[in-house]
Amino acid sequence: QVQLVESGGGLVQPGGSLTLSCAASVIFSAYDMGWYRQAPGKQRELVAGITRAGTTNYADSVKGRFTISRDNAKNTVYLQMNNVKPEDTAVYYCKATDIWNRQYWGQGTQVTVSS
Repeated sequence: QVQLVESGGGLVQPGGSLTLSCAASVIFSAYDMGWYRQAPGKQRELVAGITRAGTTNYADSVKGRFTISRDNAKNTVYLQMNNVKPEDTAVYYCKATDIWNRQYWGQGTQVTVSS
């Protein structure tokens, strides 16, 4: 079983930076990882993903501003958020997916972008 714990959320000013972390309870080198977010009244959406091989993909709205990375030695995935905007405000969730398409979710962490 996989347990995911997010950290690093909080209040940040527009144009600022924030780094989210997601620590897993297992050695997750065999898992695809991703960050999702959900704002009030909106559907949950993919923000960024990183495969077992290290390839990445991003939502159009965050390309050039956010960077996803993973440190398999620490069983941790990161989301570096630069030049944040008010529309980035949401609850951010970490997800792990194994090769059999079993999905595991973290509890979420709130990110609020406001001046």
